[in-house]
Amino acid sequence: MTTENEWVERFPGLARLETSAKKRIMAQSALVEVPQGTTIFGPGKSPENMLFLLKGTVRVQQVSDTGHEIVLYRIHAGESCVLTTACLLAYEDYSAAGIAETPVQAAAIPRDVFDDLVGQSKSFRDFVFAAFSKRITDLFLMIDEVAFQKLDVRLADKLIALANDDNVVATTHQKLSVELGTAREVISRQLQEFQRRGWVEQARGSVTLTDRTQLARLARHNN
Repeated sequence: MTTENEWVERFPGLARLETSAKKRIMAQSALVEVPQGTTIFGPGKSPENMLFLLKGTVRVQQVSDTGHEIVLYRIHAGESCVLTTACLLAYEDYSAAGIAETPVQAAAIPRDVFDDLVGQSKSFRDFVFAAFSKRITDLFLMIDEVAFQKLDVRLADKLIALANDDNVVATTHQKLSVELGTAREVISRQLQEFQRRGWVEQARGSVTLTDRTQLARLARHNN
């Protein structure tokens, strides 16, 4: 298990901090364990800590006024949450939810420590804004995909990304619709078409890629 004296070294930007800043982080941060399926933050709630993920995966998703859900991004070990960063900087509430897809371990830095370090430590600011900039770029790419790419292309790409070593995707039509920001019925129709072409086989709670080459060709040809 990661100890409080080790975790800062997992983040290159934090490992390069001034000694005084690093000591304050180690003294005032706390390690937290979150069970799988837990909603870590949600709309209308204000962040109390900056979280640095040490183990596991967190899915950040948003629900529209019409009830449609879409996955904005995932946070993996060694990353921080750009939405939390934005809310801390702007003193605003969350507009999306963060859900633990796996058991999660994270280091939490209190808001007052975050505020002081942003104001006093150039190294900490550089780390925060470098991570922020990368995620914003990723979000713009996602917006481009949703707005301009055909659904069959996006679905083929997503199935390849989610498939395990046996070419099986453990998911449902509903979950895929959330991943891609569309209706479940649209996903069902497209999967039926992929199955008709012999590219996938469907079972309850899973999709098996039977012709990964054709799915990859569709994704590449239209990217």
